[in-house]
Amino acid sequence: MNKEKILSAAEGYRKDMSAFLRAMISHPSESCEEKEVVACIKAEMEKLDFDKVEVDGLGNIIGWMGRGDKIIAIDSHIDTVGIGNRDNWTADPYEGWEDDAIIYGRGGSDQEGGMASAVYGAKIMKDLGLIPDGYRIMVVGSVQEEDCDGMCWQYIVNKFFPANGISKEQVEFVISTEPTDGGIYRGHRGRMEIRVDVKGVSCHGSAPERGDNAIYKMADILQDVRALNENPADDTVAVKGLVKMLDPKFNPEHYEDARFLGRGTCTTSQIFYTSPSRCAVADSCSISIDRRMTAGETWDSCLQEIRDLPAVKKYGDDVKVSMYIYDRPAWTGTVYETEAYFPTWINKESAAHVQALVDAHHALFGDKRLGHSDSDPARDAMHLRQRPLTDKWTFSTNGVAIQGRYGIPCVGFGPGAESQAHAPNEITWKDDLVRCTALYATVPGLYKEENKTADVTQFRAGKTDNDIK
Repeated sequence: MNKEKILSAAEGYRKDMSAFLRAMISHPSESCEEKEVVACIKAEMEKLDFDKVEVDGLGNIIGWMGRGDKIIAIDSHIDTVGIGNRDNWTADPYEGWEDDAIIYGRGGSDQEGGMASAVYGAKIMKDLGLIPDGYRIMVVGSVQEEDCDGMCWQYIVNKFFPANGISKEQVEFVISTEPTDGGIYRGHRGRMEIRVDVKGVSCHGSAPERGDNAIYKMADILQDVRALNENPADDTVAVKGLVKMLDPKFNPEHYEDARFLGRGTCTTSQIFYTSPSRCAVADSCSISIDRRMTAGETWDSCLQEIRDLPAVKKYGDDVKVSMYIYDRPAWTGTVYETEAYFPTWINKESAAHVQALVDAHHALFGDKRLGHSDSDPARDAMHLRQRPLTDKWTFSTNGVAIQGRYGIPCVGFGPGAESQAHAPNEITWKDDLVRCTALYATVPGLYKEENKTADVTQFRAGKTDNDIK
């Protein structure tokens, strides 16, 4: 590799990447509404002379560089969450204003900044002849991640690849450009979306004893769900808390991996009810539970854990515990139905694809995380980056499908900060864009295929493929 040429090329594209990111931010692109930002990305790829640019049936934008059979993919989801309360923003979240250091706006860190770096990283690979013989680079702008992480890659693996004569085994590895605070990430917790439905019987509110109030039943269940998240795991409590999975007594095979990822969590995220009127007893009540899963937990163990809560057992057949199914149409109109289950995964730190990123970082920047230092805490990156270079995400990514479902090796390095995700006044740092672009361009040449092992997975929660009933 020619370090100086790569770094010079990446720095030379600083203004172009900033303009591209601002253009993406200017197109609101919540899940299932990405059409305009897809057109923006397609135009940029074509301007940069990608060998092929296409949009699949779900609406993912895919750009190719190179002609080999083996694939190194770089993934960025291009949908964003909404802006929430506009009063919490100090400026227009879709203007994408900038200064010398940062770019402001919804999607800067989460995660259109990664798209900007990926597109220009592939451009540098082509211009400097950095794509190894027999390889091609696949740059993916994936849709609907915020709604249903990984579903976009389920479509790619199960629909797009077969239709184009590609097998998932041709993908050597995928780089996720989700924000990593300057680190290299090799896994994260999984998650589930669980629903609890409680039945009651309505009656006139003037004589509530004649009915069976579903909200009161749910109140008991809510306290147990809270206890599951907050309780210790000793014999002083009826509901042992999720912290138990960090203890070899409860998780003998995977407690060390759980300690690396962090404990699982659960929280009630939504509540619904039905009632004939405001002067009647509620005849049903339902909640959604956001369940984050650590190593050693599975989709069925998490469902059973809710079914075994004392309040759930108390109300017996009046309670149903289930997993959500996602079936929202993409911006193209395509529906790809899947369970709201997103498997936990960890790659071995010694895996060849992880080491390719570590080697690239060492060669370009050294062995410490880098970032923009600023006296203003809202603009400073370094207070978040005093951590090991190789680590894990707190949140979930498309890796739940790439690695979690399909075992395709995945590793993360992306511009921006996790703390900016879904927050008002979201920013990303221009230095991160440049640094990530240089690293992406460097990685293919440092990937040692001869060091690849049969299984790079350290932990993988499930190998499902749309067959959960």
